[in-house]
Amino acid sequence: MNTSRALLISLYSAPKTHLQIPPRATFLPNSGLLLQLCPCQRAHFRPTYVGNGLSWRVKSGRVRADVKSEPCDIAESPPDSVQFGKVFATNVVDDDDDDGDVTSAAVPWWEQFPRRWVIVILCFSAFLLCNMDRVNMSIAILPMASESHWSMTTVGLIQSSFFWGYLLTQIAGGIWADTVGGKFVLGFGVVWWSIATILTPIAAKLGLPYLLVVRAFMGVGEGVAMPAMNNILSKWVPVSERSRSLALVYSGMYLGSVTGLAFSPMLIHKFGWPSVFYSFGSLGTVWLALWLNMAHSSPLEDPKLLPEEKKLILRNSSSKEPVKSIPWRLILSKPPVWALIVSHFCHNWGTFILLTWMPTYYHQVLKLNLTESGLFSVFPWLTMAFAANLGGWIADTLVSRGVSVTIVRKIMQTIGFLGPAFFLTQLTHIETPTMAVLCMACSQGLDAFSQSGLYSNHQDIAPRYSGVLLGLSNTAGVLAGVFGTAATGYILQHGSWDDVFQVSVGLYLVGTVVWNLFSTGEKIVD
Repeated sequence: MNTSRALLISLYSAPKTHLQIPPRATFLPNSGLLLQLCPCQRAHFRPTYVGNGLSWRVKSGRVRADVKSEPCDIAESPPDSVQFGKVFATNVVDDDDDDGDVTSAAVPWWEQFPRRWVIVILCFSAFLLCNMDRVNMSIAILPMASESHWSMTTVGLIQSSFFWGYLLTQIAGGIWADTVGGKFVLGFGVVWWSIATILTPIAAKLGLPYLLVVRAFMGVGEGVAMPAMNNILSKWVPVSERSRSLALVYSGMYLGSVTGLAFSPMLIHKFGWPSVFYSFGSLGTVWLALWLNMAHSSPLEDPKLLPEEKKLILRNSSSKEPVKSIPWRLILSKPPVWALIVSHFCHNWGTFILLTWMPTYYHQVLKLNLTESGLFSVFPWLTMAFAANLGGWIADTLVSRGVSVTIVRKIMQTIGFLGPAFFLTQLTHIETPTMAVLCMACSQGLDAFSQSGLYSNHQDIAPRYSGVLLGLSNTAGVLAGVFGTAATGYILQHGSWDDVFQVSVGLYLVGTVVWNLFSTGEKIVD
């Protein structure tokens, strides 16, 4: 109030040649009435933000209006419409009383970029590295197998060994992230799998058992990535932005596959296959430096977070009561839960086979060289990155127009099953590389609609236990990767690629039936 009285006295008593205003005073929006009295003084006020509102701050303690150089009429008495008592009682804020809030105007523009989207971009980068380090083996395995004289069964065993470790840390990673925070868990995961990637050539030189162990260790690191990411984004991203943020992060996985498949052949051609593992693995140190400097497990832990953004996040984030015990019996007694688990298994069988065996298919069936196999493998993953975001936009639009969540989830996942099934059946009739790549791209693109189907269903049916539910269904998905990748090597040694595709198509059809009969978009577990 001292500042308010001083300002009021200055307005009434100041001579026409100058106007004195208390230093560092701040005026809220309707203090614009003051500027009506002395319009020539606008240059001495600058807009800033206090809390969520716009205010005007005086640049200096003394503001002069010289009638000779800058004419200005200052009213002898204020208009009746201006209620100074009410205005100054509520609208003048002294900087000494704002409890140290940092205003946006006091922060450089590059630091005003939303911190929550910094977290999203860092998670996107982690998932980019995740798939880069995962798919490089699908390219490097070709010269490695030739050099070591491995059979197709041995190749399938090596490819599937990654999933042994990946399987172990699905549920454990979610529990760990909830306990110690997602920042530490995701950072640990990236460091762990980066070290395992760098050690891969050394293990391969030592012998097959060492290689299998190192690939399983790599799976341990990557297994915690998804639970940790979900933990962080659930705290940082408001509900209204969650679909977009998840779509962007999962796009990192697809673009990681693109990057790995595109650069691996070039590195192998120039420097040999070990260079892929050394170069990709070393990128984890760059990411870790940024992560430790810029990331925090929750908005409450970030000292650089502006008050406005903190209020936005906390006000619009879904509040969750802490989970003290998990009702396993109740969860496992619900048919939609089992529909989610079975569908995740059916979906991942086809996805992981294409992820790990696609370059081999191009090389063996389409007779492409190593570089061409890697480059042609890029297009399906580019299609997935685009289709995942497109599917998310379509799903959100349908829900906003009143279509039930259950119908939307069934439509999107049906597309994610039947689309790939149809195009995989066409591969048996195609002989040209161009048409084969086109079929693969269409198959994978429609597969990405699953991001708006089963991958969004965990929070629909059990929002409080979505992490546990994700661990359950993703465990089934990882088992599909383990058995599917190994089984493909066995099938190829005793059969053909047509047999591989027929198994995938059959599981897609099973998933479609189970999903449409038993899934729901409504909450079934409180």
